[in-house]
Amino acid sequence: MRVHVETLEIRTNGKGTYEITDQVDAVVVKSGVKTGTTTVFIQHTSASLVIFENADHSARVDLEKYFERLVPENNDHFTHTSEGPDDSTSHIRTVLTRSSEVIPIADGRLELGTWQGIFLFEHRRSPHLRRVIVNVLGK
Repeated sequence: MRVHVETLEIRTNGKGTYEITDQVDAVVVKSGVKTGTTTVFIQHTSASLVIFENADHSARVDLEKYFERLVPENNDHFTHTSEGPDDSTSHIRTVLTRSSEVIPIADGRLELGTWQGIFLFEHRRSPHLRRVIVNVLGK
């Protein structure tokens, strides 16, 4: 059994989705694992990970707009605003999505579907440097 772990640093420019599929796939290839799984985990509570449509950018725009309506900023119900009006909303959006994804590996590559990509979903307005752990396990 082989284990390979790397940390990716992803710079964001504020709210939105940032595709990281190629970076994760490069870690899998570097690991030498041919059959197994990779776990991708983000070390933050105000950004998340999603597997989503990667062929048509408008699908991502729809997702981002939906979250703006679902969990709007400047809501009087939120008290956790010490880092600004997007503080509590970013944490809630993370809970509604995921902090990790597990993807099978076959023939040394991620087994994503034709239209699937791995995205870091930034929920904060300001730029951040996000840490994503990629753990590859297999043989």
